[in-house]
Amino acid sequence: MLKRVAILANGGDVSGFNAVIRAILKTAENNGVECYGFIDGYRGLLKNNYVRLSTSGDGNAVGILPKGGSIIGSSTNANVFQYPVEEDGKKVYKDLSDICVENIKKDEIDCLFTLGGDATQKSARDLSLKGINVIGVPKTIDNDVACTEITFGYNTAVSVAADALDRLHTTGETHHRIMVLEVMGRYAGWIALESAIAGGADVALIPEIPYDINSAARKVINRKNRGKSFSVVVVAEGAKPIGGDISVANVRDNGAGVDNTKLGGAGERVAKELEKLTGLEARCTVLGYMQRGGTPTAFDRVLSTKYGSKAMELALNGDFNRLAVIKDGRLSSVPLEEVVGNNKVIGAVSGNTPESNIRRVTMDHDLVKTARHIGINLGD
Repeated sequence: MLKRVAILANGGDVSGFNAVIRAILKTAENNGVECYGFIDGYRGLLKNNYVRLSTSGDGNAVGILPKGGSIIGSSTNANVFQYPVEEDGKKVYKDLSDICVENIKKDEIDCLFTLGGDATQKSARDLSLKGINVIGVPKTIDNDVACTEITFGYNTAVSVAADALDRLHTTGETHHRIMVLEVMGRYAGWIALESAIAGGADVALIPEIPYDINSAARKVINRKNRGKSFSVVVVAEGAKPIGGDISVANVRDNGAGVDNTKLGGAGERVAKELEKLTGLEARCTVLGYMQRGGTPTAFDRVLSTKYGSKAMELALNGDFNRLAVIKDGRLSSVPLEEVVGNNKVIGAVSGNTPESNIRRVTMDHDLVKTARHIGINLGD
């Protein structure tokens, strides 16, 4: 009999966190189940810092459907299986997951909902091997969680990027410039590709297709020769040239088992090279955290609500250790073992490994075909 459940939000902020929390909570309340939230994700679980959630009266979860962010916060780079601690003045990494397990048991939590991306769900799977009932909900604006067709937060990010492209169009046309927009997308180019189509871009460079800058330049020059003296280019932050590397801002010590690379500079590099090759002035705009914040789109509100209610339905049915997903346009679920794929090593959560099972753009995807049909240059 399900009595008490808890939610944690993990990883980077996305619009839709609160809508998922609300859907889980309302479904729980409608079935007589108490619902709690761990503050600041896995860190809150480790510290056993949680609050009771409520949609009644002046409860802390009233009116949160259109609200951006997460009312229970979120943690980044918090791998409880390899957590940084200080010993003798030195930073070392220890497996503190047993503390999390004991906290869940002590709190009498019957199921833990994990809202996050591939790293979050990898830790969820690892906790499930220690006897914890877990249900995951796929979150990332990069849209790269395995086994589902779309993650919550992604649609809002694409909408923000498309709006930015609309605005850059007018400035590019006015000043006869190449306008480059750098968007998020470390290892998957979904945002860049879909926003390029929605925003009428001429070039889209994504991580899955190492680009030839000369190919992109030819596209710009051909437009110039046809009397179109401006172009709009979308660059995913993880895009890289043929034979080259991704653009790195710095490498941070975020802890073992996480990706310590902070990307940055892909758009600026493309802008400089295109300016040199085409003779047109080029300007780069880095959209950055604008993609993460603010009110979720109606699509993301509905998607998040569907995911949250499905997750709670799974818990009520005793279908634990699964990820709520969208398959063929319909709600479903898959085992967390399937989500992590070959990334089986306990504590290894980084998405940047050959074993990781993140969802990347494939060359036979409809978005790629559509982009090519309408003349968007993909840098190849």
